[in-house]
Amino acid sequence: MPTTWQGQFISAAEPSEAGDPAPYFRREVEVGTGLRRATLHITALGIVEAYVNGTRVGDEVLAPGWTSYNHRLHVCTHDVTALLTAGTNALGAVVAEGWAVGELTWDLKRHVYADRPALFCQLELEYEDGRTEVVSSDSTFRVGTGPVRTAGIYHGETYDARLESGWAEPGFDDSGWAEATPYEWDLATLTDTGTDPIRRIEELPVVAITTSSTGTNIVDFGQNLSGWVRLTVTGEAGQTVTLRFAEILKPDGDLERETNRTAQATDTYILRDGEQTWEPGFTFHGFRYVEVEGWPGELDPAALTAVVTHSDMTRTGWFETSNPLLNQLHANTVWSMRDNFVGVPTDCPQRDERLGWTGDLNAFAPTASYLYDVRAVLGSWLADLAVEQQASGSVPWVVPDVLGHASAPTGLWSDVAVSLPWALYSEYGDLEILRRAYPSMVAFIRQVEGDLDETGLWADGFQFGDWLDPDAPAGNPSNGKTNPNLMGAAYLCRTTRELADTAALLGETTDAEHFGALADTVREAFRREWVTASGRLANESATAYALAIVFGILDPDQLAKAGDRLAFLVREAKHRISTGFAGTPLVTDALTLTGHLDDAYRLLLQTECPSFLYPVTMGATTIWERWDSVMPDGTVNATGMTSLNHYALGAVADWMHRVVGGLQRVEPGWSRIRIAPQPGGDLSSAKSSHDTVLGRAESAWSLSGRELTVTAVIPDGASAEVVLPQHPDGLVVEVGPGEHSWSYEIPEPEVPSEFTMDTKLGEIAKVSELWVAVAAVLHSHYPQIPLDDAGAHVAGMSLNELVSRIPMANPRLADELRETLAGFAPQV
Repeated sequence: MPTTWQGQFISAAEPSEAGDPAPYFRREVEVGTGLRRATLHITALGIVEAYVNGTRVGDEVLAPGWTSYNHRLHVCTHDVTALLTAGTNALGAVVAEGWAVGELTWDLKRHVYADRPALFCQLELEYEDGRTEVVSSDSTFRVGTGPVRTAGIYHGETYDARLESGWAEPGFDDSGWAEATPYEWDLATLTDTGTDPIRRIEELPVVAITTSSTGTNIVDFGQNLSGWVRLTVTGEAGQTVTLRFAEILKPDGDLERETNRTAQATDTYILRDGEQTWEPGFTFHGFRYVEVEGWPGELDPAALTAVVTHSDMTRTGWFETSNPLLNQLHANTVWSMRDNFVGVPTDCPQRDERLGWTGDLNAFAPTASYLYDVRAVLGSWLADLAVEQQASGSVPWVVPDVLGHASAPTGLWSDVAVSLPWALYSEYGDLEILRRAYPSMVAFIRQVEGDLDETGLWADGFQFGDWLDPDAPAGNPSNGKTNPNLMGAAYLCRTTRELADTAALLGETTDAEHFGALADTVREAFRREWVTASGRLANESATAYALAIVFGILDPDQLAKAGDRLAFLVREAKHRISTGFAGTPLVTDALTLTGHLDDAYRLLLQTECPSFLYPVTMGATTIWERWDSVMPDGTVNATGMTSLNHYALGAVADWMHRVVGGLQRVEPGWSRIRIAPQPGGDLSSAKSSHDTVLGRAESAWSLSGRELTVTAVIPDGASAEVVLPQHPDGLVVEVGPGEHSWSYEIPEPEVPSEFTMDTKLGEIAKVSELWVAVAAVLHSHYPQIPLDDAGAHVAGMSLNELVSRIPMANPRLADELRETLAGFAPQV
């Protein structure tokens, strides 16, 4: 990157209006003989594609990506030596509106950063004899228009192939174009952000074509994705092909555009004569289905290809089990992460939003850092967060911040400033991550510290709460079962401790003492306000208990009570989800930590709505924003906020990696590992694989009959504790790098020697086959008895007690129950 920039930003003379063509820039460059190296630095206020002598430069798309442009504008650098020749050459660029100029947010705000697309470039020529020349963007460039007639992030692109010309080649007559106009912009914002470029990552073929009620073609690519469609078509000049994008179809097979909200998500291609291939370059869509209108002749499936587009991160994590539904849930999580890491970690890729919501990422960060190497993307994003925070005095709720109003400090959302650097440090073991983020981390906690009451409780101010709790009103997703102030105070217990630990690691002794004391204070304030001496919470919700358990707020002797209450609430909800963004990443961990692994598995494997697997049973290929984004009849939950591609609720994958697969990081950077799978549910095998900074780490187990096999792979530079599940001797072993394997017979499960009418229902519920049979008998006589999923209401009753409490019970009920017990246990 040059130490100084020459030239200036250039643009068309007038501000852009919605629907304006994209400006095309060009100038010719004389290149002497003996060229040794040619380097092009280029960026834009908008989205830029660069050309040298008619050839597209680089393989990035949607460049320069989206950053906090007022502070940090990424510059792409390309070696273009091979594209230049001695003599006259042409340098050109197309700049569409993109994020800098076009519409953003559901308010469709234009000109958030700039009032027109603008180009900056610097071409550096180095010759064998030591000469150097620099050609920079200035008024010597000409500006006109071309085939890109409109282009917007939300609404799509219109391209008129009849207007194609040799505009980016030497000798093109640009006399009809205008002189480029200087555009005022601070060149100090230009930087190499170090982020991963956005690229075309994968291509998917058409899997089916159907016909809509209006006679148009509906194309199914089989996967909800971010990107666009490439088409190859033959026709006559002036014919128009229109592509409309959507995530889902209506039950009648027509395109359902509800989840796009006001985003038009439409690409229009106007043909020239003959065969031609085209794909957009200045927009992207979130879609699985495409309605094709105006196609000349019969549509051949091979004529369309979905181009999957996102930040080019390296995949580092995998997971698989014997359960196909769980495998699909994990695949959906991976796809939603891919689709929402398009430069910025966004909430969704399809509607009039696509913003870098902090809460979504904070909930998902441990999963994200397992699945992909996110150091570059999230390192750049954290740098944007820090400069936006410094400018406004608060951590924005979205980064880059385009909301247009101040963001109050909130739990889970704003405290991403602390927890994300900590999560990245934990994954990669790099203290520089914490060092770079430290001023931002401190600024956030000090801001909240000033908002605490005299006891140290964070009790006032706005909180998002347990966002999208399934019991929250459709129009008020923050109004769930968990008190928002409890949630905010609980998250503060976590982040103050993370900051104290960060300060200690960085040698900030005074800060470490101060924030350590603050962590103790806010924990005690939380306990004084919300926790009884026995460990019961004043606000009884699954999320409240999960936060108190996982964040270490409770004393050890309180965990049993809290865990039992959490398990009761989970069973009372029939092992269906009762948590939102704040509680969902933690509830399975909280159950596991307090000895309720079976409940955690039953929660994970539930298929009734709301549940992790309900979307999978409905054909989802990504994670939904709402648990019931699609209703059982196939209609979209029309709340105005129903995305089918949100990664936040996929955060349960982190628990799956660590507990189901058994691969746990103990020390930052994976120098110390714990292999401790905990089999459960109907699974007969599971495997977690992760490419750590030290190399591949792996944990796998499989059960055949009573024989359990556990395997582990430990990378060089790491050691591991292996806790062999259900081992008859409770074996725990220490291993070093390499591949390891153990096989052994697991003991038969302990089952009561007999079941009688005096056996408690809670004991019967532990034997799933018997419980199903007993519940079926009870329901056949009295469907209203609340016995679903382990009978949380009546677990302490015996069958005799239950029958005695049923007014005018059918005499056959007790007989049928005895017969059922006898059939399961003949000795009864």
